[in-house]
Amino acid sequence: MSEIINFFSDVPLVFRTSILLGGIVFFWVLEGIIPLYSFKYKKGQHAFLNLLFTTTTAIIGFGFAFLLLKSTEIVNMYQFGIIHFFDLPLILEVLICLLILDLVGAYLVHFVEHKIPWMWKFHVIHHSDKNVDVTTGLRHHPGETVFRIMFTILGVYISGASIGIVMLYQSLSVLFAHLTHANISLPNRLDRLISYLFVTPNMHKVHHHYKQPLTDTNYGNIFSIWDRVFGTYTFVEDSKSLVYGIDTHIKDKKIDSFSNLLLIPFKKMRKKSKPKVS
Repeated sequence: MSEIINFFSDVPLVFRTSILLGGIVFFWVLEGIIPLYSFKYKKGQHAFLNLLFTTTTAIIGFGFAFLLLKSTEIVNMYQFGIIHFFDLPLILEVLICLLILDLVGAYLVHFVEHKIPWMWKFHVIHHSDKNVDVTTGLRHHPGETVFRIMFTILGVYISGASIGIVMLYQSLSVLFAHLTHANISLPNRLDRLISYLFVTPNMHKVHHHYKQPLTDTNYGNIFSIWDRVFGTYTFVEDSKSLVYGIDTHIKDKKIDSFSNLLLIPFKKMRKKSKPKVS
């Protein structure tokens, strides 16, 4: 375990890039082999739009890297955070940190974004995608990316995580974003079995249903236990019965415009509407 943490402590940029882009390519191919839905859309055009947001996410992430690094230096310098209160084996320290980082940096910020209106207006860009696939995973407004980084830093102060553990967490987070948004169909039994511990494609697709109450469930990113612990877990037997998008923008003809999506948080929230029934 120490070798893994040492590697991620100084993880090469090429490795992080390969996880980001390699994961997209892998699941892109898999979507063609075992698709959940047969979407009728221009996949390349759809991917280009979402990858623009992926690019802004990466740029902002690198821009805030100093703050994230500084937070890990502070907690380790002052021995601050949960793992520093006990004498634990490294593997337990890593597990505790991953759980806390996932709780605060993914589940909590996601939950808050759904409950606070002005934060929801940033998050709605992610939910506005009516063709959820692997490229949807990092379709986040730049403002939301800042929210998530700030909550991750909070997770560092609570857990006491080192930079190696944080980089491991972020790598896993990206991989799970690819996996859970990918338009792939796993056997229901396998998907549900895995979902007792980890977030699965079928579990997260429920969250992307176009209207409440399903939209306000299954907030997790890596570990599904937080949804189960806090009562936000929901199971839907037939994933193909779900309709993607969000009811306030389901008929928005400019929803595929990058500039329009960037401006949505600064406009008045729209009224809910129903999708077309084909």
